[in-house]
Amino acid sequence: MNVKNICLGALALSIVSGMAFAGALDEPDNMAPFFTDSSMKTMKPMAEFKTAFMAMPMEKQDTMKKECQDAAMSKPHAEFCANVQALGGAN
Repeated sequence: MNVKNICLGALALSIVSGMAFAGALDEPDNMAPFFTDSSMKTMKPMAEFKTAFMAMPMEKQDTMKKECQDAAMSKPHAEFCANVQALGGAN
C-alpha cells in the first residue's frame, strides 16, 4: 500500500510541475543566444556560438554539457550539441 501511495504522489507531482523537469536545452531563454533568428532555426557561426556559450554561468554550461552527453536529450539538439562537443563539452 505504501509503494502505491508513493507512486501516486510522484505521478501527481510530475503532472503539477511538468515543466520543472524540462532540461536546459528545452528552455527557449537558454537557447536563444545561440541562434540568429527568433524561430531558433539558424545557428550562429561557431565564433559567435563560443562567445555566447562562454558568457553563460559555469553552472549552466555544465548542465548543457551534461544534457548533450545524454542521447535522449541531445538528439533533438544535435547541431547545438555538436558545437558544445567541439568546445570541449565531454567531461
